[in-house]
Amino acid sequence: MNSSTTLEHLHRLSRLIRYWIVTMTHKAGSGHPTSSLSAVELMAGLLFGGSFRFRADDPGYPNNDRLIFSKGHASPLLYALWAAAGRIGEDDLMGYRTFGSPLEGHPTARFAYAEAATGSLGQGLSIGVGMALAARLDDLPYRTYVLLGDSEMAEGSQWEAIQLAAHYGLNNLVGVLDVNRLGQRGPTMYGHDLEAYRRRVEAFGWEALVVEDGHDYRQVLDACDRAAVAARPAMIIARTIKGKGVAALEDADGFHGLALSDGQLAEALGAWGEIDRGVRGQLAEPEPRRPGRAAPKEVPAPSYEIGSSVATRDGYGNALRRLAPRYPQVVALDGEVCNSTRAEFFRDAWPDRFFEMYIAEQAMAGAALGLALRGRTPFVSTFAAFMTRAFDQIRMSRHSDPDLKFVGSHAGVAIGPDGPSQMGLEDIALFRTVLDSVVLQPCDAMSAERLVEAMLEHRGIAYLRTMRGSTPVLYGPDEAFPIGGCKVLRSSDHDSATLAASGITVHQALAAYDKLADEGIFVRVIDVYSIKPLDEAALRAAADQTGLVVTAEDHYAAGGLGEAVAAALADHPAPVHILAVRRQPRSGKPLELLDDQGLSGDRIARTVRLLVAQTVP
Repeated sequence: MNSSTTLEHLHRLSRLIRYWIVTMTHKAGSGHPTSSLSAVELMAGLLFGGSFRFRADDPGYPNNDRLIFSKGHASPLLYALWAAAGRIGEDDLMGYRTFGSPLEGHPTARFAYAEAATGSLGQGLSIGVGMALAARLDDLPYRTYVLLGDSEMAEGSQWEAIQLAAHYGLNNLVGVLDVNRLGQRGPTMYGHDLEAYRRRVEAFGWEALVVEDGHDYRQVLDACDRAAVAARPAMIIARTIKGKGVAALEDADGFHGLALSDGQLAEALGAWGEIDRGVRGQLAEPEPRRPGRAAPKEVPAPSYEIGSSVATRDGYGNALRRLAPRYPQVVALDGEVCNSTRAEFFRDAWPDRFFEMYIAEQAMAGAALGLALRGRTPFVSTFAAFMTRAFDQIRMSRHSDPDLKFVGSHAGVAIGPDGPSQMGLEDIALFRTVLDSVVLQPCDAMSAERLVEAMLEHRGIAYLRTMRGSTPVLYGPDEAFPIGGCKVLRSSDHDSATLAASGITVHQALAAYDKLADEGIFVRVIDVYSIKPLDEAALRAAADQTGLVVTAEDHYAAGGLGEAVAAALADHPAPVHILAVRRQPRSGKPLELLDDQGLSGDRIARTVRLLVAQTVP
């Protein structure tokens, strides 16, 4: 592909792509033209030099190579490349960053050729790991390419992904590192020291392909050819010039994220001379291959003896293993705690569909997104407390519109003596903030199994919160647990309060009910297994009939069940009293810790007793 004809064609494409980059950002009055200009030859050489295989009229074709812009601020380059491929028009480019345009400031799923939403730096490579794993699962030969910025190589998530890619031997994953020396506020950590990057990448088990001049198509095409046949993950490390092609901006500090001024644009266009606005690039054709997926099979219903003691985390593991034949697209990823989360049940039964991601929660969440975007349904599990490490990946994944499931075990102070570092106390709040997310918390193994089924029937981001300790099985196999529902466990015509609980506090609420009933005080007990969305109709009806709502949750008050219920009943006259974790947690026995937080059956009963006495005329 290094013929003089090919090289001349690529140079003409480069001039057009640069023209589009500077004019679209100038019209928008914002953007990152200098960060886009540095990678023009790298990306045009990859896409139009013969290495990248893609059916441009079918972006969802299973065996297309995938291209992720981890440096998502270089979106002008991404959009210009697809204009050069003939997939969008120049008028579309001129709508860049305008309301309603799919060409947003950083790529999202609204642009058909963006593999994933990016822009929060340090995430693209882990998404690429997931896509490369998906290719292995589907026995497809496509490759995944990830454009990386040198600034984002300071992110620990990048090195998590690099380690995992080497561990899994992903020779179908190629990083393209644009070493343009300058970040937002000045030089990057290693500047143009390509050797610093080479040594680090090779130390992690990757093949490093150093390109001394990332604007020389001969060198770029040679590196792309070598990366395509590498026996292990490959990283093209290219020295580039930020602002390349605009003399006043080349390798100059202080222009990051700034569109060209009128004068700068006129000067650049004058220097470039005539631009061939009609030149287009041709993409290589992928092999005509499609994945072979197993057909869904019927599975047995879950079975637990009512009153037996089983942990909800066991219910999760049992459900995932049981349901795997019905949902052959399901895969599981775990953060080296599968014997605790019980994802090991799935691993032992379906080892080819399980991925150990070690203590690398950010890369785990990113890889799960990559798998989801290639047609899998990932279940991502670790301790609920450790989900916080991956929150940036979780909140960014929403903008890629995936079908993605998270499971956090060891929730709340009820885990006992391990102490606060292991207690998930922020996780409900975290997942409630994700747009259109679902947040579920079962109180027994049967509801855990049924909620896993509900998650699989729901497309989108869903979170299941499980407990370490065993709890009595309350529900039989005929109970349904639709998302957005709840279960009224105790009620009468004489209820003077509603106890809305979730997870472990359901059992403490039932214990409180027994104590209060012995005193002639009757309360309604509701298992709020669906925290988002809430069963607002049932809660409103309970508030109407009892005049007082008390919530109980093993979670911090901020952002939890109580605040969700209070918001749902904000216009209702019935007061909402929130029982939650409000004191510094410590080690101890589960019931001791619940009691210390006012969440034991005794303490809940005491609170309800006082509140009811205050409301009696």
